[in-house]
Amino acid sequence: MGTGKRGLIATAVTVIGAVAVLAAPATAFAAPSPTPTPSPTASQTPVTTKDLEAVRERLDALYHDAAVATDAYNAAEEKARQQSAQIVALAKKIVQGQEKLRKLKARAGAAAAAQYRTNGLPDEAQLILSDNPQEFLDATGRVLQGQRATKALIAELTQTQQDLKQYADDASAQWTKLEAGRKANAAAKKKVEQQIAAAEQLESQLEEREKERLAELEEQAAQRAQSAWLDSGILDEIDGKASEAGKIAVRYATAQIGKPYEWGAEGPHSYDCSGLTSQAWASAGKPIPRTSQEQWKQLKHVDIKDMRPGDLIIYFDDASHVAMYLGEGAIVHAPRPGRTVTLAGAGSMPILGVVRPDA
Repeated sequence: MGTGKRGLIATAVTVIGAVAVLAAPATAFAAPSPTPTPSPTASQTPVTTKDLEAVRERLDALYHDAAVATDAYNAAEEKARQQSAQIVALAKKIVQGQEKLRKLKARAGAAAAAQYRTNGLPDEAQLILSDNPQEFLDATGRVLQGQRATKALIAELTQTQQDLKQYADDASAQWTKLEAGRKANAAAKKKVEQQIAAAEQLESQLEEREKERLAELEEQAAQRAQSAWLDSGILDEIDGKASEAGKIAVRYATAQIGKPYEWGAEGPHSYDCSGLTSQAWASAGKPIPRTSQEQWKQLKHVDIKDMRPGDLIIYFDDASHVAMYLGEGAIVHAPRPGRTVTLAGAGSMPILGVVRPDA
């Protein structure tokens, strides 16, 4: 391809393909030694469509990997929120248990003080010494009541102490899980940032006119996929009507059109793909899992021909992307970094399946 601009683009694609995780963007496009020095005339060598297709495919791969890492990050974030909530709940139980234990001990102390006031004789001894029939009967009742109360008090004290120990053990276990989740979260975050940095570095090698051509190639690829999907006749079979909740979710999602994609974001100013779909359905009073992979795992699957507006289309074999179906073969989704929430063709990406949040 030569040592001009085409050579630099080719080198960039090759190096980023070989190094999926970058330590520093500055080294991402280091050329093999010895470094070629493009001549002034060679630098004007035009980048061919084939070159840009290679860039497009590499960008798709990088952003796909970033989407997978984003899902892992979101899952770790969601789990951390749940574990934090459980720790808070356990802490409240511990405080309540400690207060209950204090009151129980106070009751036990009061019983001991009452025994002291009767010269230290237990009710049983006083019963034996009584020579008054009525007092004897009254004392008999008090002895039985006292025995039951003492037994219940001891049982309650024991149970409360056991509960406090269990709450403390549970809180410690949740804290350990939370710390492990934070590490997983940090690793996923680093992976996302590295993949996006690699993609941005690759795009930065292009001039404006080449970026425009690249955008055209991306659009053409999406149109080809959408046309192939429509040519299958699938749209003739899809005529489902949105549920009331689905209509609310669709209104929410479409109202976000134009807002930027931001990985890990769930509104209101920016979104990633599953952040958009989860918040849209939350607005309809139907909370769903935070990530596209969990949405695929947990929500009811429906056949493509049976889908209706508001249903979620899951894309790619690893369920790394999700969009909301609007009807007439269209979706709304948050595509990837550098893009905004937008409309697209439902068949513009490889469909894994369809799920229904309000089945």
